[in-house]
Amino acid sequence: DIDLHIRSGETIGIIGGMGPLAAADLFEKIIFHTKASCDQDHLRTLIDSNCGIPDRTEAILHGGADPVPELTASARGLERQGAELLLMACNTAHCYYEAVQSAVSVPVLHMIRLTARALEERGVKTAGLLATDGTVETGIYQRCFAGTGIRLLLPDRAGQRELMDLVYQGVKAGRRDYDAGGAIRAMEDLLRRGAETLILGCTELPLAITQYGIRLPATDPTLELALAAIRQAGAETV
Repeated sequence: DIDLHIRSGETIGIIGGMGPLAAADLFEKIIFHTKASCDQDHLRTLIDSNCGIPDRTEAILHGGADPVPELTASARGLERQGAELLLMACNTAHCYYEAVQSAVSVPVLHMIRLTARALEERGVKTAGLLATDGTVETGIYQRCFAGTGIRLLLPDRAGQRELMDLVYQGVKAGRRDYDAGGAIRAMEDLLRRGAETLILGCTELPLAITQYGIRLPATDPTLELALAAIRQAGAETV
């Protein structure tokens, strides 16, 4: 349940490193969207950029190393340091949400549920899901959107390959010269098929949108998580 009692001035903890830029993007959005007139008006935020967390998609699809031990270690460490509210800066990591939440006594906000609620409130009926193979394979978005009345469209196989390449060979590889043309065509195809908005269901995708100048109607789960965290921590959003 994400409707938790708000205590003024809660400290936010970010489980990051999946990849490092995604956590930085989440932190930046918390800063930019907090109503503040000086440094002291901002929320205390702890970040564990734990780049030792194994790749979530590799674990889900190919039997790679289990991310749970590192995810829960980061969660517990942030709690020990004073975090009263935790966020995971990775969509695919939410496949392990229950394990992370059960490892700590503080609430862990659920980015995908928050995104489903936001789109439902906006009256969206059809959305295109842009996500990693691991996230798509688990069906976590489909489960979280069940009952909202929102239909999720997925890219075709070729389009999904282009999106994975954009994430891993573009953003994660730090290539600002990456040719995003194939991924853009996959996004445009979803819009032609009836998507009203594109869900940026991988935390590298908001970065890709900015880095590669992609101008298409999109919904950013990282932003939805940041806004919810600000409110949960007792501050106002802008």
